[in-house]
Amino acid sequence: MCGPDAHSHGTDSAAPARMTPLAYVLSLPIRAYRLTFSSYVGFNCRYDPTCSAYAMEALRRHGGIKGGWLTFRRVLRCHPWGGFGVDDVPK
Repeated sequence: MCGPDAHSHGTDSAAPARMTPLAYVLSLPIRAYRLTFSSYVGFNCRYDPTCSAYAMEALRRHGGIKGGWLTFRRVLRCHPWGGFGVDDVPK
């Protein structure tokens, strides 16, 4: 009788946060990129997570303004002389 929701009290921290309207609008070009060009670019990203995954998480976690700024900064760091490795979205 104990299903997956049997002990849920509405405080599931693993549930994805909803995007603000501005964050949703800013995510549309990222979603389009993922559907069209992402498979052609290949898997040669300098960072983990990829820039598009980072952008979606930043927008979901921080909203349109701060998430957009974090995404912009991340894309600027993604160049041949930039860094590499794990670069998670700040809390």
